[in-house]
This record gives sequence, C-alpha cells and structure tokens, in this order.
Amino acid sequence: MARTAQGLNAPAAPALAEAASEWLVWLAAERRASPHTLAAYRRDLEDFLRFLSDHLGGTPDLQDLGKLAVRDIRAWLAARAGRGLEASSTARALSTLRSLAKRLARQGTGDIPAIRIVRTPKVAKSIPKALAEDETESLLAAMESEDGWIQRRDRALFTLLYGAGLRIGEALALQRDEAPKADGSDHALKVRGKGGKERIVPILPAVSDAIAHYLAALPLAIAADGPLFVGARGDRLAPAIAQRALRALRRRLNLPETTTPHALRHSFATHLMAGGSDLRTIQELLGHASLSTTQRYTKVDAARLRKVYADAHPRARKSARG
Repeated sequence: MARTAQGLNAPAAPALAEAASEWLVWLAAERRASPHTLAAYRRDLEDFLRFLSDHLGGTPDLQDLGKLAVRDIRAWLAARAGRGLEASSTARALSTLRSLAKRLARQGTGDIPAIRIVRTPKVAKSIPKALAEDETESLLAAMESEDGWIQRRDRALFTLLYGAGLRIGEALALQRDEAPKADGSDHALKVRGKGGKERIVPILPAVSDAIAHYLAALPLAIAADGPLFVGARGDRLAPAIAQRALRALRRRLNLPETTTPHALRHSFATHLMAGGSDLRTIQELLGHASLSTTQRYTKVDAARLRKVYADAHPRARKSARG
C-alpha cells in the first residue's frame, strides 16, 4: 500500500513518500519556509502526484520521476490550465517541483531532469495597490477615539504596519519584550522576515506611542517571551482577526476594497517613494531579497504622476473634454 508523505494527501510509492517528507522537513528547518509557503508547496506536490497517478496509471515512484519527458510535464500544465488555474499559481507549482528535484539530486536519491527544460509561464507583475496618504491618515485617525484595549491593539498593529512597512506575519510574530520602549528610547526594531532573515527598521514616535497605549490598556498578563499582539484570550493574534477588523473599518470609512493589512505595507513603500526615498533604502526597509521586487513601486509612483498630470495640466484637461 502506498504511503503519503507527511502532510500530503496524494499517492506515492514508499521511497518517494519518504523523500517528499524529508524535503518538507528540510524546507521548514533549513530554508525556514513559512507555514503559508509550506502549505502551498504541499498542495502543489499533491496536485502533481495525483496527476501522475492518473497519467501513468499507477502509484508514482522515484524512478517514474526520472523517466518523465517534457511532454508529461506539459500535460500537467495543460491540465492545470484546463481547470482555470492562473499562470502565477502554475509558476509557483513549477518552482515547487524544481525545488524537490534539486533536493533529490543533491541527496542522490533521484531527479526530475525534464523539469529543467520546461519554461515557466510568464506572469504579469501586478502593481501594488496602496492607499492614498489622506486615506491612510483617515483610517488611523478614525481609531484614535476608540479606547477599548482591542481597538487600541488594532490601531497599534495598523500603525506599525504602515509606519514600519512590516508584513502582517512579521508584526504578529513579535514578542512582548521586543516592543519599542514607551519613552521613545528604542528607535529601531529587529524584524525576522522571510527565510528567517533579520533586518532593522526604524520606529517612529507615533508607532511607539500607539503600542504603548495598547499595552497600557491590556488587561491580560503577558510574559516577556509571550506574543506582543494577543487575542481576547491572550493567545497570539491570528491574521484573520486583524484582517476582519480592518475590513470592518474599511467599510465604515468607505475605503477601497483593496484596503488590507498588506496594503498598509504597500502604502509605506509607495509614500516613501513619492517623498523621494531611493530604491535601495526601500528595499532594505521592506526586506526584499531582490531589487526587482522593490522596483514595482516605481510603476506605482509613475501611475500617480500620470494621474496628477492628467488632472492638473491645462492641455490634459482640454484633451479630456474632447
């Protein structure tokens, strides 16, 4: 009877199941892949193994992977396209297989040679959707008069995301003893980002104040090594709770549907760009491994400039009137 790798729900011969389990453990322990990334990789591998089981007419094993032809990989890609999956999802799925193939080759337990020949589908890079500066200010200002500790917590969290450009997962991973000092003596915060990489981000007084006000109102006793942002029962705050709180605030203020915790991070970078900050600085602050990722914000700023031009230049207004 075929075994499934840890966390997988797909057919795999014993040696392949063991190799897949080892790969997943390695991703978590050595590459420090986030739970979100691990879950995505599991789903991709499950999808591929289920396809192979039907495509080959039996439970796939390591030898089957080594014998795959380019047409077999392309048949899988065609099947995904037939199910309406987006190119970005398929690009990630190919990345999953390439990662597994490299691990198998390094371990000397197998390989997937055909995967190196198949090209990754082109994915249109989306432009980050940021809030306008006045929208961001109105969002944070609307929370100033709310004195409940949960409301103060949400304001502290959203102020941190916008004021320091953190990912929601990075902010919620902070410990109680990592909070900036209430007296403003801590002007920087050490953040653990993707892959366990650390970076230092400056902390504005407005951010320190918001966190201090939240902690002053917190009725729960949280140990120094406990979570900074907590839920009603004192457990680490779940991302879904924060997203729901921002969604309710967005509706109350009639803000765009793209107003999410991650949009606050985009707003941080976009507003820095508009203020004249250079790309390298923004890259460091955001923790981007590649400058090309940060360069998306130049497109955002260019789009903003075109809108300003269209709204303000006499000739542009005249053309619009026809």
